Amino acid sequence: MSLSERLTTMEEYQPWSREASPTPKDRKMSFNPVGTWTEPAFEEPVGAFEVPKWKRILQVFCASIYCLFAAGVVFGYAAIKPVLISENVYRDYCTKQELEDDVIVCYQQELRLNLMFTVAAVSTNVVALPVGTILDRYGPRVSGIIGAIFVTVGALLFAFASELPVDAYIPGYLFLALGGPFIFISSFQLSNTFPQYSGLILALLTGAFDTSSAVFLFYRLIYQASNNTFTPKKFFLCYLVVPAYILVVQIFFMPATSYKTVGELIHQVETGEDDHIHESDDEIDDQDVVQRLREARRAHRESVVSEITVLLGTKDATEQTKEEEKKKNISGVWGALHGRPAADQMKTPWFILITLFTVVQMTRINYFVATIRSQYTVLFHDYDKAIQVNDFFDVALPLGGVISVPFIGLVLDNTSTTFTLSLLVTMATAIGVLGVIPKVWAAYAGIILFVIYRPLYYTAVSDYSAKVFGFVTFGKVYGLIICLAGVLNFSQSGLDALTHQVFRNDPIPVNVMLLSVALLIGIALVAFVYKKSHKILRDNIEEQAEEATEQLMPGANGVGVSDYGAIGSSSGSASASGRGAGVNGDVEEQRGRRH
Repeated sequence: MSLSERLTTMEEYQPWSREASPTPKDRKMSFNPVGTWTEPAFEEPVGAFEVPKWKRILQVFCASIYCLFAAGVVFGYAAIKPVLISENVYRDYCTKQELEDDVIVCYQQELRLNLMFTVAAVSTNVVALPVGTILDRYGPRVSGIIGAIFVTVGALLFAFASELPVDAYIPGYLFLALGGPFIFISSFQLSNTFPQYSGLILALLTGAFDTSSAVFLFYRLIYQASNNTFTPKKFFLCYLVVPAYILVVQIFFMPATSYKTVGELIHQVETGEDDHIHESDDEIDDQDVVQRLREARRAHRESVVSEITVLLGTKDATEQTKEEEKKKNISGVWGALHGRPAADQMKTPWFILITLFTVVQMTRINYFVATIRSQYTVLFHDYDKAIQVNDFFDVALPLGGVISVPFIGLVLDNTSTTFTLSLLVTMATAIGVLGVIPKVWAAYAGIILFVIYRPLYYTAVSDYSAKVFGFVTFGKVYGLIICLAGVLNFSQSGLDALTHQVFRNDPIPVNVMLLSVALLIGIALVAFVYKKSHKILRDNIEEQAEEATEQLMPGANGVGVSDYGAIGSSSGSASASGRGAGVNGDVEEQRGRRH
């Protein structure tokens, strides 16, 4: 989710590596974490202008539908957990005394149910690594089909789990989780179907992902309305329609390879100036035939250029490039470690602090999702009030993700990275404080902040990684951050045990511990980034001042006030502009090497 919100079709304009710059053809973000440049796909990417407009619209629509129903359904765990409890899932783990006391959910049952979600949450993060490799090598269609297969297996295991002699609930939920990244990440490239509206398309897909957690909410409502007769078996057998739909759409409508990015399309135009002249023309004796062939090739190229221009809405993407440059300057950290090997980047505080921050925050997020009802049951000493809070959370979680998407873009594009991280730490601290206040108003306020914070946090981490580490090493660095955070989420089981056994079901001590650790790491991260961003700014100003050319005083040597800074002619202006671009390039190169 987070990655898609910050990817744009303009990533080809970023300075990748000054030491070994790839060709424009290769300037494309890779999701492959095991190599800097991926092996070429089995087929070349296709230009969007080569596919009918109606078909591209249909592809975006179909992708939005299957992301809505399959991309992130496992994060609706808080909604389906009451259904599983009602169906006595893992009830056989309860002790005889707990059964005699007729407790709503016993200790071991709670741990087992939460483990199901923990495994799913961890696998969602870890599987992003192989998804990137498969997507880069075999294309989005193969990735989508694999996702559909995983979802099918997960639905079947969950449907028949109560009848199988082994525990199929955890594997079933695991496969549902594995299918999500294959389906969702493979849809990112559809932003290139209409480059002018790439941000809107990504926001649409991200919104569908966030809303997908509501699938289990609607199921729970149907389950309750049917007096518990619409069992999980019936629901998940009906749910098989979703992977079937994905499979049909992937085979008959979705592209086998990714669409070309803006950079690849522009490169196609810029490098095709002489493609009407072929070496094979020398083998043809009749010059009239050669001339006709060249004219046909020239006409074809002009037609392609025209179609690409219409697709992009601009010939040179100047305005978009200026906007991207403005965003880079605002961030304050752009290019801090660009051009350095991933191994070196991972040894710096830039990587260590954001990794620690991500680990703690992701653990807090998933722990809250898994235990919200049990936490508020203890805090309020009232199960009915806890149910009401849980119901509100089930609605607010998908809704908050959808509503906050456009505002997240505004925050990240128009504020510094230091401000964004400070906002995250402030919100996380407020959520932690509200989470330990045994008042209904505090619970609702905390949930509202939580559903806004969650998508902002995920997006900000990917945004930070792109700006600080660069796109060349993005797959490795960001992939490792998310993978480590996911694996360490297994600590949730330890937090559950600590809450139930040591603190006698009181969630406050564990929440205070998580809050304290998160606050300390957050303060360290913000302080470090603040200090480094000021150093980067100061160094840039000094280097630009050193490179600045001497300007004539107005009126000197016939130079008028209107000519000041232009020195005489349009060619002089162009030259000055070129020098300015060179300065910016040198500054960014030196900054990447120095930091």
